[in-house]
Amino acid sequence: MKADIQTIVILTGAGISAESGLATFRGPDGMWEGHRVEDVCTPEALARNPVLVHRFYDERRATLATVSPNPAHDALAALDAAWPGELLIVTQNVDDLHERAGAKRLIHMHGELQSALCAACGKAVPWTQALPPGTVCAACGQPRLRPDIVFFGEMPYQMDVIDEALRRAGLFVSIGTSGAVYPAAGFVQTARHAGARTLELNLDPSAGSDYFDETRLGPASLLVPHLVRDLLE
Repeated sequence: MKADIQTIVILTGAGISAESGLATFRGPDGMWEGHRVEDVCTPEALARNPVLVHRFYDERRATLATVSPNPAHDALAALDAAWPGELLIVTQNVDDLHERAGAKRLIHMHGELQSALCAACGKAVPWTQALPPGTVCAACGQPRLRPDIVFFGEMPYQMDVIDEALRRAGLFVSIGTSGAVYPAAGFVQTARHAGARTLELNLDPSAGSDYFDETRLGPASLLVPHLVRDLLE
C-alpha cells in the first residue's frame, strides 16, 4: 500500500474514543449523555441556558481524567512519528486522547474540551478547570469565555487547511465516524475526486460507505494498528 502514497489524511470520529469509555456524540436515541444535542450544542442553547451548557462541558472535561488513549490512538501516534511523507489527522472529537497518545500532526475541527474561547475577542486559551458563565477573558477583560466547541451552525476550524490536504491525499482513511455530519461527511468525496484511495474503518458501515473504495468492519483498537503496520512495513 505504501509504495504509491505520499500524503495521508485520516479523519477520526467518536467511534475511536468510544473504546476508551467516552460516549459517542449522538447515540441511537438521539441523545448525548442524557441531553438532546440541540440543548447543549447550538448557539441558541448557549444563549437560552448558559448554566446548563457550561455545566455539560465542565462534566465532559472532568471525565477526561478518567479515560486513557486506546491502541487505535497509540497506533495513529506511531504513524505520525514514523510516516516520512505528509500526514494530517483530522478529528471530530473534542477530547485530548490523540495528543496524550503522542500525535502531533493534528487538527481538532470541532474544538477542544480543554480550551476556552472568548465570544468577544475570539481569543482561545487552554482550560482544564470548570468554566462558569461570566468567566472573564484575560485578553480583553470581557466576561464572555465559553467552551471552545464548534456548535451546530458554526464553521469548523481550519477548513482551508483540511481541504488543501484532502486534494493532495493519496490515501484518505475515515475511522469511527457516522458519515452523517457535514462537512466531515463530505471529505471522502473531496479526496476521491482528487484521486485518493479511500478506506473506511468502522464498527458498522457509515452513511457514506458507498463512497469508499474499501470498508473494513470491526473495533478501531484492532483495525487501526493493523493498518498502521501495513503502511509502515
